[in-house]
Amino acid sequence: MAMDRLRDYVRVAVISDGSGIVGFFPYERHSFGIGKPLGGFLTTCHGLIAGPDLKLDAKALLRACKLSVFDFDHLVAGQPTFAPYEQDVRPAPVMDFTAGYDAWIEQVKTNSPKNLKTVRYKERKLGREQGELRFEWASADPEVLRTLLAWKSDQYRRTGRVDRFAQPWIVELTDMMHAEKSSDFAGVLTMLYAGDVPVAGHFGLRTATTLVGWFPAYDTEFGRYSPGIVHHLQMAEAAANDGLHMVDMGKGGKEYKDWLKSGVLYVAEGRISRPSAAAAVHWMGRTPFNKARTIVMDRPSLYRAADRVLKGFGRVRTSMQQQESPNGVVKEPTGAR
Repeated sequence: MAMDRLRDYVRVAVISDGSGIVGFFPYERHSFGIGKPLGGFLTTCHGLIAGPDLKLDAKALLRACKLSVFDFDHLVAGQPTFAPYEQDVRPAPVMDFTAGYDAWIEQVKTNSPKNLKTVRYKERKLGREQGELRFEWASADPEVLRTLLAWKSDQYRRTGRVDRFAQPWIVELTDMMHAEKSSDFAGVLTMLYAGDVPVAGHFGLRTATTLVGWFPAYDTEFGRYSPGIVHHLQMAEAAANDGLHMVDMGKGGKEYKDWLKSGVLYVAEGRISRPSAAAAVHWMGRTPFNKARTIVMDRPSLYRAADRVLKGFGRVRTSMQQQESPNGVVKEPTGAR
């Protein structure tokens, strides 16, 4: 509903078996019948909203939705309707608290005793040198959210990525999600302070059982203390104390996820199409990119090389922006992990 208020390509197919509603299929319908998951790169859970055993004819579903093609890259793996079209299935690390926070932190220690010891040392050092640490769970302050999004925008630019918050509708969507406060769905803003100074935070979406990682960020002026990881450890404890069962960190190439995880979920990439000129053109445009991305993600050396190139581009772009600043003021960069 929030997306529908902001974008005109949002659709939801209501699925009925004749006796009642059995599911929903949220999607975006773009020009020439190109279908995308609702929210695209902002969402990490694509597919049907239905019981686990519901199986539909996927191409008939596309036809009913007036789609030529449907691309997905974070499909909940194993859905009977889409399983034949899964081309690549990948793990998404999670922090699992079903056995309790203490069991989770023991798993983190087992994953890497050295990392945990180092972060705990930096946590104490941050509090000692910058002020007593304070963690805030579910902040309602819009100015705290503005601080977090500014860090994230700086990080996108600094590392050569596209700044998502340069698009006003994404900022508006984030504000709308921050205002949601029901027991089954809410936006959760967290922030770690040293004294009265915010140093690291996160904004994500919560169901009754799960916090989904969305926008983690920290102030790089405090980077030597690894504030992003310190924040994540405190966020995990707060989430467990609030009754949540897990934090879904999402698939992707951040090393910290490997040692904070205590389990995985599986998400799939793939494509469904019906014979059409639009589907053929879309295939030619997307398939080479998807294959190249898979090759890079599967090889750590290539991933690191690609990351270095993007960061180099980000440094050049930031330098040019500073030179073009009308008041000549150069601001110390801040960013996100």
